[in-house]
Amino acid sequence: MRILPFDYAIRNLGRSPLRLAMSVVGSMLVVMLMIAATAFVRGMEKSLADSGSDRNVILLGAGSEESIERSEIKASVPTQAAASLRGVRSTLGQTFISSEIHMALTVGTTRDEQSKAQVVVRGVDLPAFLVHPQVRITQGRSMNPGANEIIVGKLAATRLGMDDAQLALGKTIWFDDIQWTIVGRFTAPNTVMDAEIWVPLNDLKVSAKRDTISCAVLTLDDDGEFEDVAAFVASRVDLELVAVRESEYYAKLVAFYRPVRVMIWVTVALIALGGILGGLNTMYAAFAARVREVGMLQSLGFARRAIILSFMQEAALASMAGALIAAAASLVLLDGVAIRFSMGAFGLQLDAIALAIGLLTGMTLGVIGALPPAVRCLRLPITEALKAA
Repeated sequence: MRILPFDYAIRNLGRSPLRLAMSVVGSMLVVMLMIAATAFVRGMEKSLADSGSDRNVILLGAGSEESIERSEIKASVPTQAAASLRGVRSTLGQTFISSEIHMALTVGTTRDEQSKAQVVVRGVDLPAFLVHPQVRITQGRSMNPGANEIIVGKLAATRLGMDDAQLALGKTIWFDDIQWTIVGRFTAPNTVMDAEIWVPLNDLKVSAKRDTISCAVLTLDDDGEFEDVAAFVASRVDLELVAVRESEYYAKLVAFYRPVRVMIWVTVALIALGGILGGLNTMYAAFAARVREVGMLQSLGFARRAIILSFMQEAALASMAGALIAAAASLVLLDGVAIRFSMGAFGLQLDAIALAIGLLTGMTLGVIGALPPAVRCLRLPITEALKAA
């Protein structure tokens, strides 16, 4: 089978600048949407997956395995666990057990003006920085107990719908009818903690008027086993505890948000289908004026498969040009953009997989968009094709 020269498809792209522009722009929009959707899903999954460690175990109140915010346990549990368990990591006499309170609170810049969104406020002690090594203070310092001081995550402003300058060092915010001063900024990349506000544990106890904590998070050393923690929980029925691996807890959250991811993919698929149909209309209009050209190519001895291949090359070039523009624009405009969800926020994850899916989508648009109109034009007998206007 004789194949049409590749430069024939390239020269044909310039025959109709308007059609070329429509094909490139249409492909760019569909591919950019696909890249954004993939980055959204991967950002959400990575944020939840990286929040948990296989070596960390969470002690929760029985019946609250799916929500730390609903959990309540006695404040003495961390001390009792440290005294009873072997295999808990420690350094220089400091045991890696973090007593924590997790609360969803409405935050405002003044007492009367409250944000419409809620943010997770986490009450912690110093061991929290050992148990959660992802957290790094980037500005200022850690908070001092009893001084109404807090530190805020990098994405906390996004979560609250505020300007980042409103949560700068030295600024004050209100929650629980108390004014708090921001003394530090921290980051915990690709984790839910990046959108939280951290408060000294005892200060949050006082402001929330509670004497219980939400959970205790402990880190096992190389010899520690989860089964030992499970045995401790089973032996202390009076404490009404349940032990959950931190990685498993966040894996359940990933599963919980599966319907959201499915909805996003369905939406993108429908829009992509609309883009393909729009591309088909453009191709049909373009190829309808080239029926005589198709007949002439056949009369010169080129097989129908060779003509279809040339048209597919032409459409794929236009679509891939749009896909490359979309990939470049996405890297500039979308990479790392913060998105709010549920009680947290995460950044779009524009990695190699997201870009590969986008480029593959562009190639698919070109192939699918060219095939049906090319086949339709080739159905005409050569004599009728040569007589076409």
